[in-house]
Amino acid sequence: MKKLTISLLTALFIMTSCDNNEKSNNEEPEISVNENAASFKEIGSITIGGAGAAEISAYDLKTKRLFTVNNSGVNQIDVIDITDPSKPAKIGQIDLTVYQGAANSVAVFDGKLAVALESTVNKQGNGKVVIFNTSDYSLIKQVTVGALPDMIAYSPDGKLIMTANEGEPNTDYSQDPNGTISIIETSTYTVTTLDFSSFSSQAATLKKDGFRISTFAKSFAQDIEPEYITISDDSKMAWVTLQENNGVAKVDLTAKTITAIYPLGLKDYNSAENAIDVSDKDGKIAFNPFKVKGMYMPDAISHFTANNVPYFVTANEGDSREYTAYSDIKRMKDMKLDVTVFPDAATLKLDTNLGRLNLVVDMGDTDGDGDLDEMVSFGARSFSIWNGNTGKIVYDSKNDVDKKTNELGTYDDNRSDDKGSEPEAVTVAKIGSQTILFVGLERSDAFMTYDVTNPASPQYLQTVKTGDAPEGLLYIPASKSHTKRGLLIVSSEGDGTIKIYQPDLK
Repeated sequence: MKKLTISLLTALFIMTSCDNNEKSNNEEPEISVNENAASFKEIGSITIGGAGAAEISAYDLKTKRLFTVNNSGVNQIDVIDITDPSKPAKIGQIDLTVYQGAANSVAVFDGKLAVALESTVNKQGNGKVVIFNTSDYSLIKQVTVGALPDMIAYSPDGKLIMTANEGEPNTDYSQDPNGTISIIETSTYTVTTLDFSSFSSQAATLKKDGFRISTFAKSFAQDIEPEYITISDDSKMAWVTLQENNGVAKVDLTAKTITAIYPLGLKDYNSAENAIDVSDKDGKIAFNPFKVKGMYMPDAISHFTANNVPYFVTANEGDSREYTAYSDIKRMKDMKLDVTVFPDAATLKLDTNLGRLNLVVDMGDTDGDGDLDEMVSFGARSFSIWNGNTGKIVYDSKNDVDKKTNELGTYDDNRSDDKGSEPEAVTVAKIGSQTILFVGLERSDAFMTYDVTNPASPQYLQTVKTGDAPEGLLYIPASKSHTKRGLLIVSSEGDGTIKIYQPDLK
């Protein structure tokens, strides 16, 4: 073979070039794009079905495709080509009926698609994770996880897959599986499934600090319902929302143990900055303080780091349990109030006041005499930032979400008596030197952007209209985008529409 002599500098250049060409879609090649995080605009849209047709999407850089959960009268993953983001096109689907499960969530890493499936044979039975190749949709592996896996995520290094297994009961509570978290090692596809039984001895202390275990619970572990996951950048830690329980669990991924439960407490609406619109029958949108509290009850969760401190962000949607055997939701006017605490109870119970506000039926009777000493509602109508090490709140958006969407004209007054705009989704991204938060609002059909570079003092940037009932937010940074521009993908389950947004350049 003929020998070639090259300089050390040239050799290094070739090695670096080859390295960048081989980077997976979960690594970040060097790229610099001067984007304006306050100027997102819709550039493309596709409708793949009706209600339930566009729940959660994942992106694969290798194939330039989105993989989207479609439960609109079908049971499949729709495959969407976004080579040209202004003209997304459906090019295929993956039928899931043969796996005896219905998809709730998807995640992608390095050409592999992981799908979380709840059992269609018995919803309270174990679920599955099914892994496919993104290029030809061929099956790689099926793995058993806990009951009703509601969300799935790859760790940033791709070595783990996690599922939040909600473990909901059946309608008569004759079956109520433990809520669990499953951790899958992708090298061997071995599974570790964790439950919360070891925390049952802490139940009294947790409840005192605002954690919720329903009065109908068969056990502490059965009442826990994991909802959503975010994994630290170093793949060593995860935070998992326990929505119905008003808490967040912290998971050590190295030791594969749940190390803490953070009770999230209650939000006080009896202040000007937290004032809420509570009636859908008063013919107006009016924000007023009331002697009402809200459980944060977050759905989605994301994370970021500032000054070497980890933070997690929650979308404080709120959620009730409504089953034949047990329902925890009731109109305020149908509940008995302590007349000493609420001397104006009769006036408050009018539909034009608090009468139609949905309350938690088994909270608020602090002295145990059968009437409410405080009113506790579902959700906090906000997003919050929490210290990832301690679980202590750092910032809450107060009533900014509902007020800003009202200004945009998308706030739905019909949801005033329920949970307002219902913040559903959150994701955090780095855009230039800024840390940017995106918040999806299920009932106001919009997303909001904030600069959270300083987690104690976020700065509002923008509110943008979306499809009906945005369920999933996916941000593709310029460093991982085939277009070399950042893209925000919004999947809306109300109208089955996926919209693609891009920021302007500065």
